[in-house]
Amino acid sequence: MIKSRSHSFTLRKTLLNSLISCAIAASASAWADKGNDTLVYASDSEPENVSPYHNNLREGVILSHMAWDTLLYRDPATSEYLPLLATSWEWEDTTTLLFNLRKGVKFHNGDDFSADDVAFTFNYVVSPDSKIVTRKNVDWIDHAEKVDDYTVRLVLNKPFPAALEYLSGPTPIYPARYFQEVGIEGFSKVPVGTGPYKITKVLSGEGVNLVRNDDYFEASPIPKPAIKNLEFRVIPDPDARLAQLMTGEIDWIWRVPSDQADQMKMMPGLEVKSSETMRIGYLRMETTSEILKDSPFNNKLVREAVNYAIDRDAFSQDLVRGGSRSVYTPCFPSQFGCDVSAAKKYEYNVEKAKALLAEAGYPNGFETEFYAYRERDLAEAMMGYLGAIGIKANLHFMKYAALRTDQRAGKVPLSFQTWGSYSVNDASAITSVFFKGSVDDSAKDEKVIAMLDIADTSVDPEARKKAYAEAIKRISEEAYWAPMFSYSSNYAFSDTLNFKPYADELPRFYESTWK
Repeated sequence: MIKSRSHSFTLRKTLLNSLISCAIAASASAWADKGNDTLVYASDSEPENVSPYHNNLREGVILSHMAWDTLLYRDPATSEYLPLLATSWEWEDTTTLLFNLRKGVKFHNGDDFSADDVAFTFNYVVSPDSKIVTRKNVDWIDHAEKVDDYTVRLVLNKPFPAALEYLSGPTPIYPARYFQEVGIEGFSKVPVGTGPYKITKVLSGEGVNLVRNDDYFEASPIPKPAIKNLEFRVIPDPDARLAQLMTGEIDWIWRVPSDQADQMKMMPGLEVKSSETMRIGYLRMETTSEILKDSPFNNKLVREAVNYAIDRDAFSQDLVRGGSRSVYTPCFPSQFGCDVSAAKKYEYNVEKAKALLAEAGYPNGFETEFYAYRERDLAEAMMGYLGAIGIKANLHFMKYAALRTDQRAGKVPLSFQTWGSYSVNDASAITSVFFKGSVDDSAKDEKVIAMLDIADTSVDPEARKKAYAEAIKRISEEAYWAPMFSYSSNYAFSDTLNFKPYADELPRFYESTWK
């Protein structure tokens, strides 16, 4: 099946060689961004709303960590929680957290940060009216109470041991006065945070401009940025991104295919780094939709056949590479609670997959619609594997927000999706997001939901692990998903830039410097 991709690789290699020749011929003065102190980074996707709670795309997560702060900061090297907007915190009981807040912090518009902002943010995001995209990130919160100007009490619905992990990640603090004045529509056009960079322009379909927050508070564990200006550009075409990197129009790209990354290491003026990330790739099979009530994927034997049809090692070792590994769990192996031994391991076995399809009543296979939103070449390789057992997949390649809308409407029988867990190092950030009965749960298995409820709320770590393991065992035995591989990210950037990748898939541009 990997051979089916060789033609596209050859074409891409030819294009790459052509680009290399052009870049070598280009003037060295093309690398001009160091001169104007502007780091331009590019990606293929654009968050549908720059408000961090109103998108769940990685590009939006990156912007969130640039322009907004959270109460806590998790040191990526030690996993220690450090004071950020909160200076200290304590558990008053299993469902109540008390935070002392930092004084002297200002939002980008000059508003003072206080307990009003924290209380407003959490009470707003838990309300149905907020219409945030990933409710799992906040649905453990009941409400927040202002105790005094710099003290806030956070009351949980029930015990949630992973609370500090979430408070250091996908829970940025918004400015209460300003947000209530402009609403979500105004905020998405002129967003305001307290983070190390200010967003100065949101250019729909093009990207986002940022400038260093020179008033960023000194005591933050996040350093004040060395580089003054950031520009995020949306460039959907991978060859166009590569060409602009080589000619110096942009300074940084990621998700470079491994074959290209290997060649780019020979390029003058470029540096390439690779790192495994927390993101996993999986096939999602819908089993609960009334619209798709006659779908073959409602049959467990078919779902098992799909799992046996995929050569995970070929994807991880030959295609993704750079530290990628085969995955059989609905979570990333290093996350708390992600017990790899609990998952049923589907070894690549075409004959067994065909036999399962025949047993399910599809001896000649069937035709299905297949959705994807990124890495078209990987999606096409998956179609090849499915075709080998008789499943003809018709690809619908679209933007993620559109795919998510169709999925939540029950129109997507099979899709290639990925999830980076918002960089939260806890299985609740993925397994509970997709299997605890939410609108994104493709199975709505009551037994799994009950197990995850125990796993998410028990204050005993061993009890949490046991419950996650039981949930993972059932999810994999029922073959609701076909988890496939972890991602590695190949970063290619100007050799005038100091850049350090992290496993949580967060490029920390505020740490970058020019050489």
